[in-house]
Amino acid sequence: MNKKILITGGTGFIGKSLVEYFSTQYFFPLRRNIWAPSSKELNLLDGPAVEAYLREHQFDIIIHAATYDAVPEFSTKDVTKQAENNLKMYFNLARCKTYFHKMIYFGSGAVYDRNHLKPKMKEEYFDQHIPMDQYGFSKYVMTKYTQTTNYIYNLRIFGVFGKFDDWRYRFISNACCKAVFGLPITIKQNVYFDYIYVQDLMRLVDWFIENDTSERVFNASGPVIVDYKTIAEKIKDISGKDLNIIIEKPELREEYSGDNSLLVSRVKDFHYTTLDKSLQTLYNWYDTHRHIINPDEFAY
Repeated sequence: MNKKILITGGTGFIGKSLVEYFSTQYFFPLRRNIWAPSSKELNLLDGPAVEAYLREHQFDIIIHAATYDAVPEFSTKDVTKQAENNLKMYFNLARCKTYFHKMIYFGSGAVYDRNHLKPKMKEEYFDQHIPMDQYGFSKYVMTKYTQTTNYIYNLRIFGVFGKFDDWRYRFISNACCKAVFGLPITIKQNVYFDYIYVQDLMRLVDWFIENDTSERVFNASGPVIVDYKTIAEKIKDISGKDLNIIIEKPELREEYSGDNSLLVSRVKDFHYTTLDKSLQTLYNWYDTHRHIINPDEFAY
């Protein structure tokens, strides 16, 4: 089947990964007709323009990867607009259900509220607390709406890593790039974190394109919970270099992880990439693309 798919946020980490994935490989042997317009071609904050675009093109699937996640050190975005703009983009798409069949978007573990984290949070833990930050709150509102629909799926991410990520400050990419240049790997504060390799996330998206479930929200968690120090040591071993690993704050932060048992029970026979293999692949990619890295731009 030739499904017509709209990918929003096609220039961002996840969006770019989706475009590459569907352009080069398939988990299922099916054709994909991919559309990934730029923000100039489709302004998701412009409700009438979004409706007209969807009415004209009549997509089978929308994969909503665009997000307004303002990082003050690396973005000129207005941090006070995070909730407003994330919600506008989401609802400008969601309300046009007449013009598409299914929508898949990416939630965040931030919906559980960063001040009330606990290990391996289940989907049922949602709504025990309302997030205090704008980003978490926007994802909270999206989730509440998604739960009322029969055409939207929320893949809730805690941590995701892979090429195209922002190597300046995102920990795993940052550590790989520093290792490539033989620089010390710095950990501001150690923490047990829930990571999924971006290629595994792509394969999950492909599964949800072809399948339906009664549940609408899933923790898209990785296969293992791992701490930063262990990741840094694995990257050091992969590099084969005598790197210094610096931990600025030795005490552990609160674990940030989700329980993926619901996802595993629905997506049968899904095999995650091992952490060692995914780190090796990522390190090798940065090693062969070191020309895109400027060590002077590392955040820490």
